[in-house]
Amino acid sequence: MNDAPRTASLELPTVTAGRDRGELFTLTAGEYRAEISAVGAILESVTVGGRDLLVRSPETGPMLFYRGAIVAPWPNRIGDGEYTWDGQELSTPLTEPERGNALHGLVSFQVFTPATVSEDELVLRTELFPTPGYPFHLLLTVHYALDPQAGLTTTVTAHNLGAQDAPYGVCPHPYLVAGPEPLDEWSLQVEAATVLTVTEDRLLPTGTAPVEPGSDFDFRDAKTLGPLFIDHAFTALGRDAQGLYTVTVTAPGGTGVSLSAGRECPWLQIHTGDRPEPEHDRLGLAVEPMTCPPDAFRSGTDVVRLAPGTEHAASWTLQGW
Repeated sequence: MNDAPRTASLELPTVTAGRDRGELFTLTAGEYRAEISAVGAILESVTVGGRDLLVRSPETGPMLFYRGAIVAPWPNRIGDGEYTWDGQELSTPLTEPERGNALHGLVSFQVFTPATVSEDELVLRTELFPTPGYPFHLLLTVHYALDPQAGLTTTVTAHNLGAQDAPYGVCPHPYLVAGPEPLDEWSLQVEAATVLTVTEDRLLPTGTAPVEPGSDFDFRDAKTLGPLFIDHAFTALGRDAQGLYTVTVTAPGGTGVSLSAGRECPWLQIHTGDRPEPEHDRLGLAVEPMTCPPDAFRSGTDVVRLAPGTEHAASWTLQGW
């Protein structure tokens, strides 16, 4: 680290006038620069050599389309917002009402408090108190560490402060930008052997299917995206000797961006960012390493059972060139 970290006092952080997403923290390391908001611990931007690696939200107003969000305590969707946990029938508000789903957890618009701030490191924390739809008590810690060679590593740790086991899952939600060319001209490379099939209307799981060699979703070798629509979760991911899988997106001009994650994230959501508004359509590729798949709170698949007093941590690393 470049500087000794400082520990935040109990005083409220200074908020720049007009900052609708709270205090903005800036990290630098070599050619990298990252900006993070206190609201949601949102990763607002990452640049390398001045080039944006992520799609940004407007400076004022709320974050758009969960760009750069930390998504917890469940990733993706809960169909109908209803699930059963240890005999409890639970119902959480529908935040994707057009599809009848509870979308992207509960903390994306919650204020986080700085615990450690230095030139290249930031630790933010928030306490998620019990609600009728999620009657569990968690402390969430988000650790951002920027390195001039490795890029930006994010670690999210959940600590169960309550008296009962809690269901838990997490993922990031960045929209990657390979370069100035349109998304249809970018190439994607990631090794995935299985895809989660979903309903067209609600994007809820119906089963799994193999990714056949040469099929639309076969990106074992880098392949141009073209007009292909993707909003699917993948698993059985190819990993290196350290247990990491990597998603690489490259533009025709040679610039690119990659996102790597470990075994704590056995699922991967990829979305081509298709939107009905022309100004927002296909601006970046959403790449989301997930600890569990969509609708996991109903299916039970890979949901973390977080016992009282225990922790769960998941990490991912973003690099650009």
